[in-house]
Amino acid sequence: MPQLSLKARLYIAVVVAAACALIGFALGRLGDLDLQVVVILLLLHIVGESLLARGSRDIASISLGSVTSLAAIFMVGTWGAVLVAWSAALARDSQPTPGIKRMFNGAQLALSAGAAGVVYQMLGGHVGLRAEHFPEVLLPILAADVVHCVVNGGLVAVVVGLDRNVSPARVIQGTMAHSAGSYLAYGLFGVSLAVLWQGADVGPTAALLLLLPLFVARWAYAQYAEEQRAYDRTVRALMAAVETKDFYTRGHSERVSAASVLIARVIGMREDRVQSLRYAGMLHDVGKLGVPTRVLQKNSGLTEAEFEAIQRHPGQGVEIIREIEFLDEAVAGIRHHHERLDGRGYPMGLAGKDIPEFARVIAVADAFDSMTTTRSYRGARSVEEALAELLRCAGNQFDPRMVEALVDAVDAHGWVPEERSLPEPEPPVDEPFDQEVRAFDHDDPTAPDPVSQDSEWDLTRESQL
Repeated sequence: MPQLSLKARLYIAVVVAAACALIGFALGRLGDLDLQVVVILLLLHIVGESLLARGSRDIASISLGSVTSLAAIFMVGTWGAVLVAWSAALARDSQPTPGIKRMFNGAQLALSAGAAGVVYQMLGGHVGLRAEHFPEVLLPILAADVVHCVVNGGLVAVVVGLDRNVSPARVIQGTMAHSAGSYLAYGLFGVSLAVLWQGADVGPTAALLLLLPLFVARWAYAQYAEEQRAYDRTVRALMAAVETKDFYTRGHSERVSAASVLIARVIGMREDRVQSLRYAGMLHDVGKLGVPTRVLQKNSGLTEAEFEAIQRHPGQGVEIIREIEFLDEAVAGIRHHHERLDGRGYPMGLAGKDIPEFARVIAVADAFDSMTTTRSYRGARSVEEALAELLRCAGNQFDPRMVEALVDAVDAHGWVPEERSLPEPEPPVDEPFDQEVRAFDHDDPTAPDPVSQDSEWDLTRESQL
């Protein structure tokens, strides 16, 4: 947590101070605890938290330490659980970790364990949990699991919110809500560990029987996560290469990807397909690497040859990414995102449902971002104007279902278009282009310009680019 804001640092100081008071009280109760069990659980907790640190950097990641933290509540009570949870501060990381982050990690987990332990015992939960205590102990167990999750997530959400100057509720919604189910499920493994250890007289071997499969699963997930990060790096490198060619499209691919995902969520697209669509949105213009820079940055009419060069970019994009296996369905979205519902698009003139779903989504997201950002040949429209234009062209150029989904998503989540001032024009440095073809002039209403500034959005330059 380098360069934390002052508000976040003050908050961390308060959390650490509260945890220190709690730990001090727990140390005063050592004589009442089974120290052998506490030490074993403490070591298991450190190992579990270390696996989290090595396997994932996501602030909302779930660690195996949550299993031992909750198991400690059921096995050695609230104060033993506080000491076990606090040991997260001793976890080793594959990278240097700031001391303030270590202190906060240990403090917030100790407070979470303390709160969960108090609730568990207030509701009649048994310390030294055994099979015969069921089913009456189910309610205290579930309550302790929920409290542990809420306190832990809440403490983290507040520090992130203070540091980033956003609402904690927004942090939870954006980065933690999807992990709540996993967190609660992991906590229930703590029940199994306690029952096996004490109720079935298996002893510390229970940790091996229960946690070893979880360690393996965690390792496999870490490998998968690293693979996904490698995919992201590959896609972002290609995306960056495209955006170096044109100032006006920098950030465009990222925003098209984000808008495409918003649409996909509204229409209920399967999660694995959403990920593939995200990549398709990021790479939908990768074929522009083969388009001369002077054409992309031109602020006047396009020649026939220039227009043909623009129209080739979807096919060129497919050629560039054809061998990248993980893109899968994204390829169809990249190839056909300039098709139109009425069959007047390119490169194949597909119409209606013959256009792949990914392409119909990206077409709407692409046009929306194009309209709401400044380009070399015109200023940006407002979000409201852009949505109105999409609705007007739905059924002709765009799939009405995708347009309605974007409208609903923007209503629910909002959309902040990028604000950019016009740069000083730079002399184009690019390969020579055929200058013998007559240039069409946007200002000449008699010129048969295929990309003229017509009054309808479906004939404007953006729909071709």
